Amino acid sequence: MEFEERLSALAAKVGNQREAIQTEEATKNAFIMPFISTILGYDIFNPLEVVPEFSADVGVKKNEKVDYAIMRDGEVQILIECKKSTEPLKIEHASQLFRYFSVTNARIAVLTNGEVYNFYTDLDAPNKMDDRPFLVLDLNEIDETIVPELKKLTKEVFDLDSVVSAAEELKYVGAIKREIAGQFKEPDEAFVRLFTSRVYEGRFTQDTKAQFTQLVSKAAKQFLNERVNDRLKTALGASETAMPVQVSNGEAVTSAEVAESDLDRDTELETTLEELEGYQIVKAISCSEVKPERVAQRDAKSYFAVLLDDNNRKPIARLHFNGKKQKYIGIFDADKNESRHPIDGLDEIYLHADAIRETVKGYIS
Repeated sequence: MEFEERLSALAAKVGNQREAIQTEEATKNAFIMPFISTILGYDIFNPLEVVPEFSADVGVKKNEKVDYAIMRDGEVQILIECKKSTEPLKIEHASQLFRYFSVTNARIAVLTNGEVYNFYTDLDAPNKMDDRPFLVLDLNEIDETIVPELKKLTKEVFDLDSVVSAAEELKYVGAIKREIAGQFKEPDEAFVRLFTSRVYEGRFTQDTKAQFTQLVSKAAKQFLNERVNDRLKTALGASETAMPVQVSNGEAVTSAEVAESDLDRDTELETTLEELEGYQIVKAISCSEVKPERVAQRDAKSYFAVLLDDNNRKPIARLHFNGKKQKYIGIFDADKNESRHPIDGLDEIYLHADAIRETVKGYIS
């Protein structure tokens, strides 16, 4: 299993078991130890590689321990402090990390609740852990751009110098991206005032603030949706005019007509626009292996199916978008066993592109 696949598998495990994990020890056993073992590649049962309840009393308070220390060549390289998964991470939780960072050779410290992993180093002052992480891994929404940096911390290709040299850029780019995401989700007054001043010449009163807070939030969400649609159109090779697709009877139809037929189909079911957009992404991925007209869809009460040749025995993927909170994409293995992976947006379907293509290849080989 490739690194990215192991990461996705752990993310799925976290999504499936989140509600059952209520304590710090359960979080360690279910989420964090598998992360150290399957993602970073260290043997959690080998004390020469992973030391649980690590203690270094020199210059720090007595009887305090860091949950895990990852060792290489007899030296501490990574310190890991754990909190329970139901508890959001705060810098106040990292008191042991701050103290132990200065008295060990560790250059990387990790604060985690099993779902979010905050990685710290000493950019601001030598041997003093920074207040802000340089890398944040959220298993609920994996940022593809940080995966190569995370891979550098694995046992197989451990490259500390490369990670630290890239840490400053990662720290600020990541922080800016998270700030932008937060503003798009819930814009604050400064963000609203900035865009209001660009389009509105009146005074920024309380009524204006209330009005434009809603407008800025709406515009931001529409902007993101349009970017997703643009990416989809690019993947499909669409131009400004609808692309004609040859169907089995030899007649040409446009993509607009196909979309209309999708909406008309199974009228007793509620087929949403989001499901159709997800279907088009899966279809675009599959088109590297088969002609577009061979990729069909069927809606059901509990899921939206993407099929090869409109055949229930040839499922390519399933979109589980009916839940109010978490969405999932179902991926099939060679034996047609479905594994469900949580996704927070349509873009994350692309994370499973390789698996989707392998499923299609299995049907046509």
